[in-house]
Amino acid sequence: MRIAEALLFAAAEPLSEQDIEKRMPRGVTAAMVLETLKADYSSRGVNLVRAGGAWMFRTAADLAWLLATGEGEPKRLSRAALETLAIIAYHQPVTRAEIEDIRGVAISKGTLDVLLETGWVRLRGRRRAPGRPITYGTTQAFLIQFGLEAITDLPGLEELKGAGLFDGRLPPGFGIPQPSDAADLAADEDPLTDEPVEPPAPEISERDLEGQTPAQDDSMLDEPLERET
Repeated sequence: MRIAEALLFAAAEPLSEQDIEKRMPRGVTAAMVLETLKADYSSRGVNLVRAGGAWMFRTAADLAWLLATGEGEPKRLSRAALETLAIIAYHQPVTRAEIEDIRGVAISKGTLDVLLETGWVRLRGRRRAPGRPITYGTTQAFLIQFGLEAITDLPGLEELKGAGLFDGRLPPGFGIPQPSDAADLAADEDPLTDEPVEPPAPEISERDLEGQTPAQDDSMLDEPLERET
């Protein structure tokens, strides 16, 4: 336990069980040691948690406010970016066109670029369809940021309803897909090659937006929201 504690305390990034077990005495299983250490830290100011298949120490949730200094400029994601991130998380692998179809609006120039820059979204492959569009998925950094062991830990419909996110009556047959972030390519995906990525969407002028139907540009609709760092 002391070896695991020292490794985790000194690590600059989360560690996998395999990384920890390499430094353990022969015959010792890291999983059992880490679960015991997790229980030992459960009531302390820092907790041992597992997210994205890796282990790390994090400030206890009820004490996070003590460390909030309020200094520095907060990083922000627009509502459009947050909605796009949610669609990618639940529907991956998903293409840009599929994201726009689900949201009902065109993705503004740069929304996907912002998500790629955060490290929460990655390019997965190319869909076996006309134009061979890029497919998008989430990363381990996404799981760690939101404290998820796996993408399947995202809340389902009943959990979201319990949190009060669906106050009105839902349409018949409404459901939430079972998310999956399998590393292997889907049956209809090809691996990325040196082919150029899909060109950026054309600029949309104010004249284009006049009288536009639900496929309007989302940058005209949403206010930026802060995200935790």
